[in-house]
Amino acid sequence: MTNKIIEEDIEAIAKNIEKECRRLSGKTLLITGGAGFLGNYFISVVDYLNKNVLEKPCRIISVDNFITGLKYRTKEGPNFKAIKHNVKDSFDVNEKIDFIMHAAGIASPKFYRKYKIETIDVATLGTKNILELAKEKKPESVLFFSSSEVYGDPDPRFVPTPETYVGRVSCTGPRSNYDESKRLGETMCIAYFQEHNIPVKIVRPFNVFGPGMRLDDYRVIPNFVAHALQKKPIPVYGTGKHTRTFCYVTDGITGFLKVLLSGYNGEIFNVGNDSNEISTENLAKTVAEMFGDDTKIEKTTGPTDAYASADPKRRCPDINKIKAKLGYAPKIELKTGIKRFVEWAREAQI
Repeated sequence: MTNKIIEEDIEAIAKNIEKECRRLSGKTLLITGGAGFLGNYFISVVDYLNKNVLEKPCRIISVDNFITGLKYRTKEGPNFKAIKHNVKDSFDVNEKIDFIMHAAGIASPKFYRKYKIETIDVATLGTKNILELAKEKKPESVLFFSSSEVYGDPDPRFVPTPETYVGRVSCTGPRSNYDESKRLGETMCIAYFQEHNIPVKIVRPFNVFGPGMRLDDYRVIPNFVAHALQKKPIPVYGTGKHTRTFCYVTDGITGFLKVLLSGYNGEIFNVGNDSNEISTENLAKTVAEMFGDDTKIEKTTGPTDAYASADPKRRCPDINKIKAKLGYAPKIELKTGIKRFVEWAREAQI
């Protein structure tokens, strides 16, 4: 049974894209990484649209190898097919594909330091396989999930960071297998757009969080909440002075779908929330307040080298482009999002 918080989220996303979603009626959507945090939301949203909005159902085909994905929330049926496969290996689908979302990836530093080569493979070989499939199937739209990590540790003069900023990234540092493979994935997308007219768009998510995230993946909000739930001190890695902005999942998924269903081929969009930039130390205090006065905070070292000197000092998006071109407007404030995440985690008893 779906969690109440997630059900509310799904309805909110469907309402946010009520105009754009009509393009999905009677179409087939292929998604990679469908068993992951974001993938499950996409599938749930389409399932909701099929039952409540669309004239004809949208068929979903999900491809996932479960290296970090957990399980699907949606049951297989006439409109949902799940394929277990590693996208680094080529594959074919014997039916028409109208939309493609390449959301497979290993985004947590804990896991991309553990699976170094696999992380590179999914963002490079996997992306090439998806683009080759698109060349064959000629879909209406392809969406590549890049990352705000392509900006590296931005020069303070370029924070908030616009899509035009070229990045300050190490090609050999602790985060390089993730950062640089995403950058190459973007390069391939633009090359296929220019040479083969593949209708690809690129999104760069900024710290999207919400129910369904693995609490053991060490990304900051689930990590803080997981420790607080277990009545352990909340761990702040390093100085605690590094800052981030966070985007609740309903705003993130809304932005991604607006880009997928737009006509802005060959373009890149930041997706995130440009308000509430907060230090990790103050974020820990915000989470601690939700669990009571006996919740402690401790400064410590991170589980891998990617959390030490390689951790970007600031991460805040300039989202003027997606606001102007697609009418995107984040609605959920940080504290509201964290409260929803905590409520989900308590109810799910994870």
